[in-house]
Amino acid sequence: MKYLVRDKIFAIGDDYWIEDERGRQAFLVDGKALRLRDTLELKDPSGYVLITLREKMLSLRDAMTLERDGEALATVRKKRLSLLRNHYRVTLVEGTELDVSGRILDREFVVEYDGELLAHISRQWFRVRETYAVNVVREDTDAALLVAVAVCVIRMAEKERGED
Repeated sequence: MKYLVRDKIFAIGDDYWIEDERGRQAFLVDGKALRLRDTLELKDPSGYVLITLREKMLSLRDAMTLERDGEALATVRKKRLSLLRNHYRVTLVEGTELDVSGRILDREFVVEYDGELLAHISRQWFRVRETYAVNVVREDTDAALLVAVAVCVIRMAEKERGED
């Protein structure tokens, strides 16, 4: 399933819809303004918060946490020692690790588990520069989690580059 994101500057306070490939609203990214740390909520069309993305405070490296129903779900960090410039590691609370690599700022990257492709994020399918897709490859994966990971690593890469 492909989810379409109309790319915009991911600033605190931005709200935007992510649509499915049929043009229906699938997720709302709700930026929370006036918080001490970056906070975004991924909501379903009825407004229920599926995943909360928060900047991790007092961390040696930039990190964001993903929470579901107030419980920790995962931590996203940029990999320290990597030959690839844009390589992030997503550590789920049960110990599973996902790798995110590619050209994050160009919206050309993949999310993998143990070498298996879970999602491909790309602009290649669109003529309009401000649109990219999160193509969830496996049907049995958590689409909301993969969309949240994509939003999270793009936010972290933009912040690192100074686009905040």
